[in-house]
Amino acid sequence: MRDIAVFSGSAHPDLAREVCAHLGVPLSPTRISRFANDCLGVQLQANCRERDVFLIQPLVRPVQEHLVELLLMCDAARGASAARITVVIPHYSYARSDKKDGPRISIGGRLVADLLVAAGASRVLAMTLHSPQVHGFFSVPVDHLNALRELAGHFRRYDLAHTTVVSPDLGNAKEAAAFARLIGTRVAAGAKQRFADDRVSISSVIGDVTGQDVIVLDDEIAKGSTVLELLARLRESGVRSIRVACTHGLFAAGALKRLSEQPDVLEIVCTNTVPVPVDGEPTGKLRVLSIAPALAEAVRRIHNGESVSALFEQS
Repeated sequence: MRDIAVFSGSAHPDLAREVCAHLGVPLSPTRISRFANDCLGVQLQANCRERDVFLIQPLVRPVQEHLVELLLMCDAARGASAARITVVIPHYSYARSDKKDGPRISIGGRLVADLLVAAGASRVLAMTLHSPQVHGFFSVPVDHLNALRELAGHFRRYDLAHTTVVSPDLGNAKEAAAFARLIGTRVAAGAKQRFADDRVSISSVIGDVTGQDVIVLDDEIAKGSTVLELLARLRESGVRSIRVACTHGLFAAGALKRLSEQPDVLEIVCTNTVPVPVDGEPTGKLRVLSIAPALAEAVRRIHNGESVSALFEQS
């Protein structure tokens, strides 16, 4: 591919290398330094002039460091006369800050979107945003992908005759319903109330799951408190087996260990939008699917001026 330059920040270089391998282009080097006063500095070490530049950086821990890296990368590409700058954000963590549900609360999802555009981003490629309204926070075009095809391809290997997809809450029910259609199963949802970031209550499961093999589907799993609460309700409903799936496997604060220790959880499936923190964690039940081919195809289509939405029409 001519006239394209792909750079990565320090958040997930392995994913960027895999995307470039599918594109058949080199990953251009990025130099990230820290000054004595703790400020970050970024240098893009390849020509950007009049080129289509793609900057790959999920916003993962440490989120603020990686965000500033991405902002500096945008500014560097703009200053180097890039023809277009597309930020590829496989995980946009600030998407959770999408509404004002209390007094004097910042809507961080919109603020960070404004910062990226101010830094020079002319287009955004994202994967499974936490809520659909975040798409509208950006004043530049956004291509919003999901990982449902990759997840569906994995689960189609099983006998799904008695399977129900379960969303932990009604907010994710539309996504769960779309996934259920892809694999030809029924769908159910939990009735969830959130009291704090890590404290939720699920009073019941809406839909019949008795005697079913269930696939719990969420957009991301951080501390895992929501999934663990849902598992308790599913056990009360007499499900036959449980598998857990998500796009973003953050698995913070020992979540992977807690989920793996659940004897009736047969499998935990996620994608590689973020580096999965497996150091010291049990990985026997974990399956990580690659979304690099999907990201690479979207990058190719954006570069060539082709339809990205057609990717989903092929599902």
